[in-house]
Amino acid sequence: MTEEPADSGARADNPPAPSGEHEPWSGPEQEPGSPPAPGRSRRVRRFRLAAWVALVLAAIVVGASVMWVNGPPTEAELREKAGLFNKDRLRIGVKSDTPGIAFQEQSGRRAFKGFDIQIAYLIAADLGYRPDKVDFLAIETEDRARMQALDANGRFVGVDLVVATFSVTRDRRENPSVGFSTPYLYTEQSVVTRSDYPGKITSLGQLENKKVCTLGTSTSETELARATRATVTAKNLISDCVAGLEVGDFDAMTTDAAILAGFVAESGGAFRHHDIALEKTEMWAVNAGSNKALRTLVDLALYRSYADPQDQRWEQAYQAYIDPLLPASPNVNVAQAEQPCALPPPVRRWPWERTLPVQDCPSR
Repeated sequence: MTEEPADSGARADNPPAPSGEHEPWSGPEQEPGSPPAPGRSRRVRRFRLAAWVALVLAAIVVGASVMWVNGPPTEAELREKAGLFNKDRLRIGVKSDTPGIAFQEQSGRRAFKGFDIQIAYLIAADLGYRPDKVDFLAIETEDRARMQALDANGRFVGVDLVVATFSVTRDRRENPSVGFSTPYLYTEQSVVTRSDYPGKITSLGQLENKKVCTLGTSTSETELARATRATVTAKNLISDCVAGLEVGDFDAMTTDAAILAGFVAESGGAFRHHDIALEKTEMWAVNAGSNKALRTLVDLALYRSYADPQDQRWEQAYQAYIDPLLPASPNVNVAQAEQPCALPPPVRRWPWERTLPVQDCPSR
């Protein structure tokens, strides 16, 4: 009987690896259902975080792109739509006979001076026009809606803007030729008489049977007609009312207090200013006509002036031209000493460009 060789510890169906050759070690095998290895778990978390960040960034970029394409126009686009790119000079219709507000010198350079003139310069500067690129043309009350002013040769020409004590009303808003900006001054209607007028006028009703002068097609004429059966004379120029009051053709004249205050201050005590306690506020605004893009740019200029604490142009205009009128008109609310609240107009800007505060404006 032949004996089998002793078992050497290796089976024939599992032969040992050849000498000098070793299988690579890959670490312990992962048992089914066991938690992932720590290194792999960290890699998975990092991948998921990176994917999430990329997804959020992509959504932001897409959203911003959609808003940029479909949002409101940029300031540059508004300038183009307003026709300013190839426009060398800006024409602005203003009053020429109102001390403190808009008055044209009668000699020398015949320059325009006053609060409205400074507001016009403020707006023109933000539109890209230096003072020497602005042409002021005298405009009468009845022509403000038509935006027609007189040039140096006495001919009527169109203007780009009207900054001429133009009060906002519902009827004017409905006029397609009127495009009001946000208001730039608050005032109220008042009455002026000669200093020898007996008594004090506290309401328009006290002008019953009196000879009263006012500006034709103005809000003052409308209020006067509602309140009394006075004998009313309507003039195109408030300076004509002043001349008639001086010589006794009229007993009184009425219009916005900010307009009348300059004449009272210049009268040297010959005129007396009366507060008639009307609740209605007169809100002066710029007329840009049917040029909606230009009106938005005007709103942007007034918003920047209002919201930027470093921009003191409005305040400087008030201090230079309206403050000096106040001592001659005691107890009369000539004009509010703060710029009316202005909200940002629909102009497309990146978030980092929106540095000015936004606040609610009180309803009026």
